[in-house]
Amino acid sequence: MKQRIQQLLHGLWDLDQVARYPQNLVRMARYVFVLVRDLIEGQLNMRAMGLVYTTLLSIVPLLALAFSMLKALGVHNSLEPVLLEALRPLGSQATVITDNIIGFVEKVNVSVLGFAGVALLFFSVISMIHKVEESFNFIWRIDRPRPLSQRLGEYLAVITVGPLLVVLALGMTGTVMNSSAMAWIVGIEPFGLLIFMLTKLLPYLLIVGLFTFLYAFMPNTRVQLRAAFYGGALAGVLWQTGAAIFASIVIGATSYNAIYSGFAIVILLLIWLYLGWLILLTGCQLAYYVQHPEQIKAHRIPPLLSGKQIEYLSLMIMGMTGRRFLAGEPAYTEEELSLALNAAPEHVARVTDNLIYHGLLIESGADRTRLVPAMDLDSIPVARLWRLARAGNDTMPQNHDALSPGVHALLEGAEQAFERHSESISLKQWLTRPGN
Repeated sequence: MKQRIQQLLHGLWDLDQVARYPQNLVRMARYVFVLVRDLIEGQLNMRAMGLVYTTLLSIVPLLALAFSMLKALGVHNSLEPVLLEALRPLGSQATVITDNIIGFVEKVNVSVLGFAGVALLFFSVISMIHKVEESFNFIWRIDRPRPLSQRLGEYLAVITVGPLLVVLALGMTGTVMNSSAMAWIVGIEPFGLLIFMLTKLLPYLLIVGLFTFLYAFMPNTRVQLRAAFYGGALAGVLWQTGAAIFASIVIGATSYNAIYSGFAIVILLLIWLYLGWLILLTGCQLAYYVQHPEQIKAHRIPPLLSGKQIEYLSLMIMGMTGRRFLAGEPAYTEEELSLALNAAPEHVARVTDNLIYHGLLIESGADRTRLVPAMDLDSIPVARLWRLARAGNDTMPQNHDALSPGVHALLEGAEQAFERHSESISLKQWLTRPGN
């Protein structure tokens, strides 16, 4: 098996072999390979399992808040059909689960919970959305989440506006489809056939639109609409197709009811939640690769950085951000630095975190993703920057071995030699030299 995988890798990335095939076919095969490889590696599976647990804890508080807001607008009855549609793959059990959840939700009276109860509801819901953002950021290779103030504001917007938009979209669709004008158009061919096909495609279009919004909004980076749409299209098709297949399996799985009795409904719910989250994360993975085709490689995990590479990236990142700052140009983001340096996003993020930790860079801009110098460039000696790059976030380990002082002296001598060579040149002086 391993030998076959190696042959496949050699074939997909061997320029001499792939030149004989249509490039679109080769590109599609590479997309399929990296998606399947990421699934096999298990990280997406683990995060999907974690999201299942979070969903079970947060589903009632989430629906309770949505129900309260929709009830104030008089459209709370529209919540049940949305939940029923999401659980449709469970077959006849979907109605039972929906009724039970709606029963729990209706018993939750937000007005009598008090401050502590409402705070707990919001905490449960925000925790779920935060877990989703963490999973998306992992896929996009982003280590830092949104700032707390920005996170709370955007999460609350999703909680308050999201359910309303879904209900309005379904309501408007139902109103248009049941209008007299639409009934007249349906009677005219070929419009009748086209509208019939549109009604069949409507669930796909709605779920694709929802997933596209999630992929564009949730990651803590700027996601191109094109990339989000491709991910949403894949996830939407997989969701609807998987729902149909899972529903047929549930109908035929009478042995589950015989073996597990009343627990069968819980087991089926857990399986569908896991598959649903896995589909959602797979679509997010495709969105990342569409926006970053340079990351479509035979092996996902980048090699460890050497000391020389860390020093090089530290000097380059500080130099490039400082040069733009002096020129008055828009600041770089980590993504732009990764592309400009042709470096792995994980490597750029690690070095950037170190520079931020030591107070040399700060995040700016409305979305806190733009990197600018944190101090006057004339006050940053190149030698100090080089020392910080070598030290990282950790201090040197201390021990009582007789060899330790000699090793420390050897390293200190190398750093002192660099300082003598740089002659206390500041970062600004180095950047303004001819040729830089």
